[in-house]
Amino acid sequence: MPPQQGSARTRQRTVLLVGIAVLLAALVLAVVLASLLTHGRHEVSPKMLKWKDRGTTKNLQEVILGRCYNYITAQYPELGDKDCLKIWESLKDAFIYKNPCNITAEDYQPLMELASHPIPCNQSLFWSKTGDLAHRYTKSNQNFLTLEDTLLGYMADRISWCGDPSAPGINYESCPKRSECESNPGSVFWKMASKMFAEAACGVVQVMLNGSIEAGAFRSSSIFGSIEVFNLNPDKVSEVHIWLMQDIGGPQSESCSGHSIQRLMSILEERNFKIVCEDNYRPVQLLQCVHNPDHTDCRLCTNST
Repeated sequence: MPPQQGSARTRQRTVLLVGIAVLLAALVLAVVLASLLTHGRHEVSPKMLKWKDRGTTKNLQEVILGRCYNYITAQYPELGDKDCLKIWESLKDAFIYKNPCNITAEDYQPLMELASHPIPCNQSLFWSKTGDLAHRYTKSNQNFLTLEDTLLGYMADRISWCGDPSAPGINYESCPKRSECESNPGSVFWKMASKMFAEAACGVVQVMLNGSIEAGAFRSSSIFGSIEVFNLNPDKVSEVHIWLMQDIGGPQSESCSGHSIQRLMSILEERNFKIVCEDNYRPVQLLQCVHNPDHTDCRLCTNST
């Protein structure tokens, strides 16, 4: 082979190898740039995960605004100066486009200030594991208010919401449970609202607990046991009345002399509260009997002879 031909082929191979190397380098650079541009979104977007709780309630804005206007016009017109649109905007700003595991108390502070209102003395009713019964009672007796009967609680009751760092900023598919991350939108909201509700209580306050729970009526891990009981103000609250309700026909796991109730009483006594505990507070038990009129526990009031 002539020297000129060998040299030409060598140059061709060199050019080909250089071209391939340039092409590979360009491909690598393109992949790196794409990764850098999308890394943040892929890393934090909750859409990359499937949370265990239900997603944001459909038509959340309409639900919140509707409940707010109903509350301040039909139920408590004395609160008519509340700005429902600002309240909605402050709720939305607290979570939209945010990682649903990084919500803080500061996120909700504007909402708490906009929606707060005074709670009349002697009307605060706290509950734990008796939600349905407590709310049936406040609906039948307007002299008592649970957290869900306040503006904040009424708007948020039984709905859910959480954000997403990517568009549209709200996750309608799923939201994190407390077991997945404690600083999720729902948990932080209810902790703050519960704290504010307890701080506002005055006079005689009531707490309705479930005496049919085997693990004990008072639980330190509950919202009442971990937040509300420690934010009652001894200078404003004169007495704490415990209503220990057992299910009609259900197990009678605990009474006022039970272990967990005694633990609750010790906590309250240490904070200088006067305490009254009553097993199966009769007005509430009669409400239970509406659904169990023929049960033995419900016939007692007719045995007057």
